[in-house]
Formats: sequence, C-alpha cells, structure tokens
Amino acid sequence: MLREIYIENLAVIEQARVGFCAGFNVFTGETGAGKSILISGIKAILGGRASRDIVRSGAEKAHITAVFGDLPPSTVAKIAQHGFSADEDALILTREIYPDGKSTARINNKPATAAILREIAAELIDIHGQHDSQTLTDTVRQRDLLDNFGRLTGDLAEYAEVFKNFSDLSRRIKKLQTDDSAKSERAALLKEKTDDVNRYKLSLGEEAELAQKLAALRNAKQIKQGLAAARGCLSGGESDDFGAVDLVNQCRNYLAEIAEFLPKTSELAARLEGAGIELDDVCGEIAALDSDGFDPETAAKLEERMADLLHLKRKYKLDIDELIHAADDWRDELAELEFSDDIAEKLIAERKIVGDNLKRLAGEITEKRTAAASELASKITAELLFLDMPNVRLFFEITRENVTMSGMDGVEIMISVNLGEEPKPLAKIASGGELSRIMLALKAVLAESDKIPVMIFDEIDAGISGRAALKVGQKMSEIAQKRQVLCVTHLASIAAKADKHLLIEKTDDQTRTYTKVTDLNLEERKRELARIISGDEDEGLQEFANTMLNM
Repeated sequence: MLREIYIENLAVIEQARVGFCAGFNVFTGETGAGKSILISGIKAILGGRASRDIVRSGAEKAHITAVFGDLPPSTVAKIAQHGFSADEDALILTREIYPDGKSTARINNKPATAAILREIAAELIDIHGQHDSQTLTDTVRQRDLLDNFGRLTGDLAEYAEVFKNFSDLSRRIKKLQTDDSAKSERAALLKEKTDDVNRYKLSLGEEAELAQKLAALRNAKQIKQGLAAARGCLSGGESDDFGAVDLVNQCRNYLAEIAEFLPKTSELAARLEGAGIELDDVCGEIAALDSDGFDPETAAKLEERMADLLHLKRKYKLDIDELIHAADDWRDELAELEFSDDIAEKLIAERKIVGDNLKRLAGEITEKRTAAASELASKITAELLFLDMPNVRLFFEITRENVTMSGMDGVEIMISVNLGEEPKPLAKIASGGELSRIMLALKAVLAESDKIPVMIFDEIDAGISGRAALKVGQKMSEIAQKRQVLCVTHLASIAAKADKHLLIEKTDDQTRTYTKVTDLNLEERKRELARIISGDEDEGLQEFANTMLNM
C-alpha cells in the first residue's frame, strides 16, 4: 500500500505531507485547488513524464517522495532483480525534477532511472483518469483487456514467434521469386563485389594489427632511442657507469657479507637475488627488441597494404571487419540466387508447415478468447446492473479477420443500455457517464484476479450523478476491501463512503499561491460534504451530510 507521499515545490504545492489508510481514501476540493497536481506528483514518482513546467516558480527543484509498505512478494523480487535492497515493509521512491527539464530518481536512497520506476510502478499502482474511459472505445484496447482477463499472454507470445517465422519465410520466398532479369542483375552485382573483396584476402582484426605495426615503423627512431636508454638504465650501456642490475647485485653482496652478524639480512639478500635475476631477464628482452630490424622494404609493403584497406573502406563505406561479414552475406545471397528455384521450393514447403501451425495456434487463441469473452461479459454486466444500468446488455463480438501478429480475431464490445435497442459498438452509443461506469465495472472485475495493491481513480465520476453516483461510491468502497483505493471526486455520495477524507485547498498571501492538504475529522467532513452538495456549509446540509456518513 501507499503509506505516505511528501511533496515540495510542485506547482502550487509548496510543501505537503499526506498519509493514507489501507482502505478507501478520497480527495475533494474546489476546481483548480491542486488535486490534479497531487495526482501528477504520484505519476512522477512512478516514473511518468516529468515536465519542467511542474516545478514551482522560483524553486531550485521539485521533490516527491513516496513510502510504500505491505509489498507483494513479486514486487520485492522485481526490485531485487534491479539490484536494490527491499523487503515487504520498506520501499521509498524519490523523484527530483529541475527547471531545465532534467530529473533524478532514487529507490531506497540508491540512484535509479525513470524506466526502472515505471517497471516497478506497474506492479504497485493502477491509475485511471477521467479521460482513460475513452480508451475503451478503441477495439485494440478492448481485445487487450479481454486477453488480459483470459490470461493469454503466454499463448500470444508463442503465437507471435511462429508468426514472425512465417513472415520471415514469406519475405525470403518473395525475394527468391523475382523475375529472371532482376535476379541476373543482382547476381552479377553480387559476384562483382565478392570477387573484388576476395582479391584482397582480408582477415578479421587485420586493420588494427596493421595500424599498430605501421605506428611502430613510423616512429622507429624514437623507439630505438627509448629502448637503448632503458637498456642503459639496467645494464649501464657502453659507459663505465653501473646499471640497475649491477647495483642490485652489489647490494645483495653487501648484505650477504654481514648475514652471519645480522641474520635478517640473509633473507633480504635472497630477495634481491631474485630481483636481480628478473631485472637481468628484462634487460635481455629489451636487447632482443632493440635488435629487431626496421626494414624499409617491409615498411613499404605495409604502407601499400594499408592503402588497399583504405581504398576498400572508402569504396564500400564499411570498416574492414564489417566488410568481411558483408562479403559473407553477399556470398550466401549469391548462392541462394544461383539455386533460387530449389531453395524457394524448400522454403514454400517449410512455410506450409509453419502456416498450418500458425492457424492451429490462432484457432486455439480464438477458442480461449471466446470462452473468456463470455465470462468477462457476464461479470461486467453484473457489475453494471449494480451501478444503476438495469437494462444493459453487453457482449464481446469476435469476428474472423486476416491473420496478424495478434491472431485472427477482431474484438469489439457491443452494448445496449436501453430497452428495445439492439446492441451496437460501444464507441457509437455509450455516453461519458456510461463509459465511466463500464470502466469501473471492468476494474472491479479485474481487481478479483490481478495483484496490483493500489488503485487510483482520478475524477472517474465525470457524467455521473444521483443514484448512479451512490452506486459508484459503494462499488469503490467494495474494491477498497481488497486493495487500497485513492479517489479524486466532486461527488458527496462518493466522498461519504471513504475511510479517509483529504481536503485540498488553495490559498494566497497576495503575492504567491499555496495549496495545502488537510486530513478531515468528522465535523470537518460534514462541512466539506455540505459544500460539495450546495456550495455552502448550511447546518441543515451538514445534518444531511451526517446522515450520509452514517449510512
């Protein structure tokens, strides 16, 4: 559950700390008081898009922190997968947004990304806004909801893999079945390119190795001087000076001579003996490097080879390693073209097998969708009857369409809300209030099967009043028995059902505007419900509000 949210400098909210209960939490307040800002803050903390405009004017940054507890085990596992420590009773999400549009995120005080916040949020909170009901009119959305209810994710993933294989085979067959003149032209071009590349006998990593050798050749004088100087440091060179090898050996001898008087020096002498051997070996390897010849003829050949490689890179606009891989692809394609008829015949036979499997899987998905559609429609209808739509008839119409990535079904919600009317597509006949209730009904049904612990309804009561609004409040209260519910509303009949009532108010000091959030007690709730009903706090209306609270 969401236990608390703390906000600083978010639009009109200078500072607010809001605690929530486990059941039904409701926000009310005048239009423009800042209810939408609070929801925006919650969306931001869950990885949503953070606009620079949301930072309070003059502030260095906006800050939002949310504290969650009683986490589902799956969410704890998801957090751990991303490398963050977590347990069921401790999750702190933080988001800071800056005036330049940049933002930072933290999970349990460790840096995170907005993408990780979004992934975790998908298991924590389901937010439904007043405009989200309109998505119900989209038939693709309707199909997705049905598939989600029917738990078809695994079936669709398996089907999608087979569909991709079928599509790839179709593309290859089409490519092989081009007209003969086009195939001849393509084959001639491929042969010309492969022959050109073959002449140079390229090898992977050759360009980098060649560049290193040339760098050594081009700096031969400096290398030779450096090696001679290094060797001189160790061996003394041609001068009479002692080198490091001689000095180490002398030191070893001095220590060995006094070992009988100071035994500790014996161990030190032994260590220096090992160091002297190692230094002598290094000196030998330097001498070997110094003796390597820098043949001008070899240098010329390497320069010529590098020129060839640069010519190929410019010609084909590819690095040498990329060109080697491209040439392999050209050879494969050329072989396919030379034997295109035979290959196409084999691919057609393979596609037939894959296509039969694709149709079988699509048919199984259709069967499962049909079964899920009947069950889901029945449950939604039952919820709508409760939500004061007594004459509703609703079903999912499933029609056969072309085979696509999502199967071969067209899915559309058909509905009739009045007696004597034939069901028609949802998009054509449902009003705003009806769409809101249908979405709430759907959320109530899905709440029985999904594991998301928090649901937020942002002014879902649009277009609803009277008895229907009362039923919507009752339904939200029912949902809150199974999970935490946060709701922004303008209706007293919904607000009266809440376990916790939070008032959002906007004030000003004649220079700046401020928004505060107040946890209302019983008397304050009565006054707020009276205000919602009529716009004032009349005592008679407060008595009526008291009756609503006691119902």
